[in-house]
Amino acid sequence: MRASLYVRRLPATALVSLACGACLTLLPPGPAQAFSGGNHEKITRGALKWEPRSLTAMADSRDGAIVADDQGDYFKLGTLHCDNADYLGSRFTSAYPRTRDEANTELLACIRGSVARLRAAVRYADGLVDSQGKVIARQSDLGSPCTWNGRAGRAKCTVLEQLGRGWHPIEDFYSHSNWSDKADAGPIGTANPPGLNRTGIAPFLDIRRYSSMNDAEWTKEAAGLIPEDLATGCYPDFESTGIKPTDCAGRIEHNRALNKDTEAAERSKDGNFQRATELATQDIARQWKDFTAELVATYPDNGRGEQMICALTHDTPATSCPDRPRAETRPAIRP
Repeated sequence: MRASLYVRRLPATALVSLACGACLTLLPPGPAQAFSGGNHEKITRGALKWEPRSLTAMADSRDGAIVADDQGDYFKLGTLHCDNADYLGSRFTSAYPRTRDEANTELLACIRGSVARLRAAVRYADGLVDSQGKVIARQSDLGSPCTWNGRAGRAKCTVLEQLGRGWHPIEDFYSHSNWSDKADAGPIGTANPPGLNRTGIAPFLDIRRYSSMNDAEWTKEAAGLIPEDLATGCYPDFESTGIKPTDCAGRIEHNRALNKDTEAAERSKDGNFQRATELATQDIARQWKDFTAELVATYPDNGRGEQMICALTHDTPATSCPDRPRAETRPAIRP
């Protein structure tokens, strides 16, 4: 579970720069702080059918790209975990301290980071394959571990980092929200927020589609898809404004009310943990499928997009991926 953090304030511009999905600022490493790291690994492994070393580089519970956002100061940015989009409608309370629009602002900031990460991953994938469709061995090698430090390095590591940092908030959304929850039988309130009990993945997490739109267009579309009673928990980390709340008094709290980071959490009962995990897995499978489609569309010449997919999913792509795939010899695209 997430631990309490000290209170301080950053200028909004500094926080936006730090939290931006395209930001490559180097932040100091730290221990993963746990969905928990083990659950992030379970979800990611369940969504991807990659060869073992490549999948471990992405999904490992302590060192994988999928938990890079739980390391060091990244952990303290609410937009990287879809926190602080809390709201409780007027039919449940007369004076909730946050409006629906304010809650939407935080959720859209979370989505915006994933959009930026996808765009960056597509750009960096260009370094995996040469102009003739041949995998570049030194750029796709996993002989030494990848380092998730925000610096561009080997193309495969850099693409995996962008994907992992973009997918982490999506997984956290299901763990930190009431999207698939059922509320307790008692009165609805800040300690027992309504559960939306949704059985499908969230339509406003259509990251590939949004990556092709301008910011104003996709945020308007996404905001229109957010249900009135959707909430993610308040947590004392930095909001998109650059402000770090002193506490979450009077608000729907992450730890007390919505956290499903582990199966032992209070809100995890009644199947809530299992539903959140299942939907997160389905959504990461969607995100990977959409990303591979974007690579094929962006890099059609000489089968480069297909080769990029092969390079990401295979452990020794320089020898496993044919130089120039044709219809009858094209390597399998792993969904």
